[in-house]
Amino acid sequence: MKILVLGGDGFCGWPTSLHLSDAGHDVVIVDNLSRRQIDVLLEVESLTPIATISERLTTWQELTGKKIGFEFLDIAQDYSQLLEVLKKHKPDAIVHFAEQRAAPYSMKSSLTKRYTVDNNVNATHNLLCALVESNIDAHVVHLGTMGVYGYGWFGTAPIPEGYLPIKVNTPEGEIAREVLHPANPGSVYHMTKTLDQLILAFYAKNDGVRVTDLHQGIVWGTQTPQTVLDERLINRFDYDGDYGTVLNRFLMQAAIDYPLTVHGTGGQTRAFIHIRDTVRCIELAIANPPIKGERPTIFNQVTEIFKVRDLANLIAKVTDVKITNLPNPRQEAAENELAVDNQQFLALGLNPTTLSQGLLDEVRDVTNKYAHRIDTSKIPARSKWRNTPATKTAVKQAPPARSKRKIRT
Repeated sequence: MKILVLGGDGFCGWPTSLHLSDAGHDVVIVDNLSRRQIDVLLEVESLTPIATISERLTTWQELTGKKIGFEFLDIAQDYSQLLEVLKKHKPDAIVHFAEQRAAPYSMKSSLTKRYTVDNNVNATHNLLCALVESNIDAHVVHLGTMGVYGYGWFGTAPIPEGYLPIKVNTPEGEIAREVLHPANPGSVYHMTKTLDQLILAFYAKNDGVRVTDLHQGIVWGTQTPQTVLDERLINRFDYDGDYGTVLNRFLMQAAIDYPLTVHGTGGQTRAFIHIRDTVRCIELAIANPPIKGERPTIFNQVTEIFKVRDLANLIAKVTDVKITNLPNPRQEAAENELAVDNQQFLALGLNPTTLSQGLLDEVRDVTNKYAHRIDTSKIPARSKWRNTPATKTAVKQAPPARSKRKIRT
């Protein structure tokens, strides 16, 4: 199968590209390398050393004999080039990761808020427009987020997979329907994902675009069977306050004896998934596309649920590192419950990777190996959801510049 992976150089996109290539698919990465540029703007690097994209691709081909193509392209801005790439490759499936993925970064300033909306919403809409204009019937697998549902207002009732059954009383009697689950985004980033789901639903209804939308939990872990083959293939490990995900941050902090930073009470309950399961879920979604004309298929891409303080206590017990409670920079409930329906992926054969001592050790080993690369000044979360003039976080430069340059390998 010919598969385009938009945003294939990123934390989820890179291991997904390798996984699909290893499975025998013809993979082409489309990326403008903006995540690397954001590292420069934030003055922080991945804990793991990231090779250039050309070195990554060359290494993969040398080790496996499999070639992954690359197109340098900003799909949010360069519509004509996107159309050209679609016509050139005629993909069977498109995996859409090409969005700014960090909630804290999206709330950092008016600049990053506008960049996140401009990049994420335009990217999704341009892709769908280009598919319709080119008349290419490619299955779009979009990486969404559990954050579209919001947290804390549904109690312990399980979140259904995308669609909420309702009953409406009419003069003719009661009518049962399913509607998109009400959205309740908690950041500008999450807001763009709720807009995505409406855009995807419209193009599925109006133009018959085949869509699978994956509402993913918080990803933890770093390595997959493919990324461990060579250090030049290693995946990102973000630990900073903007891009670092909570469990990876805790494990990194424990490895350097830095108190685990729990914001607020730690009563935030969140859904999690290991990076190994992320790539497997993408593969399962690609293999099970909806029929043309159907509404988007929505999967809750999660495997486990934890309270933040329970994760901190677990890691503190294992590592003997202290916990420190800090003010919560987010606008959210101090405590919430969460239950999630994830039966569709389980029915398709997903064998979940659950939190275990072995996997904790794997992440901790990565951290120990590259501990010399940690800048402890970047660990605190400083992006605030509601800023006063005295506490606004400065952003030194504009978000990544748009480039018209083309690179193909």
